[in-house]
Amino acid sequence: MATLNITYDGMSADVPVALERPVTDDDVRRIATELVRSGGVPGMHLSGLSHETFRYFVVDRFRGPRGEERIYLRPKVPFGAR
Repeated sequence: MATLNITYDGMSADVPVALERPVTDDDVRRIATELVRSGGVPGMHLSGLSHETFRYFVVDRFRGPRGEERIYLRPKVPFGAR
């Protein structure tokens, strides 16, 4: 189980995701798009979200203190500025 943090349009939320294999940055963007479109991310339900929304977002990966995987999907600029 990994935690995916999505920052979009000034909002940020964590969502647990079950990953059965290592995922690419493009996989992370695709997973995030589907989660946001389906309402699977607390506070971020945007059913009309374009598949290209996260195209230029940065994917960062870290390990938590207990070894858990944390993935951050964020805009290239701080706080999701437009």
